[in-house]
Amino acid sequence: MPQYIDDPTLPKPSFPGSHMVIDDHYVFISGLTVMDLSNGKATRGDVKEETRLVMRELERMLKQEGGSLADIVRVDIHLADLRQINALDSIYAEFFEPGRYPARTCTESPNICGGSTVEITLMAKRPPQE
Repeated sequence: MPQYIDDPTLPKPSFPGSHMVIDDHYVFISGLTVMDLSNGKATRGDVKEETRLVMRELERMLKQEGGSLADIVRVDIHLADLRQINALDSIYAEFFEPGRYPARTCTESPNICGGSTVEITLMAKRPPQE
């Protein structure tokens, strides 16, 4: 049976959805932007810093469920300006072991909620439960 979880450290979703849905095999995390974070406004507009903060938050969320970034199997990225993909990739790549990157889609989405420039959502393999 899936579990629907809202992270208490994040603002309650303003849409009909959950921060995370967890089943027996996977952790699904809804799209996250810096505007979802308490320090997000300070970095809004800096693709590299937005990417760094969102990836750190996703890592924290996975850790609280007993996982890690190494468990990620799929990532979807929305970028306000696709010409910034190299800047995003320069930070994104730091979070994974070289050659062990999750499957990924990156699309241009010029109207990301809150005026953020990056939104990242993911699917990760759930560690075996005892």
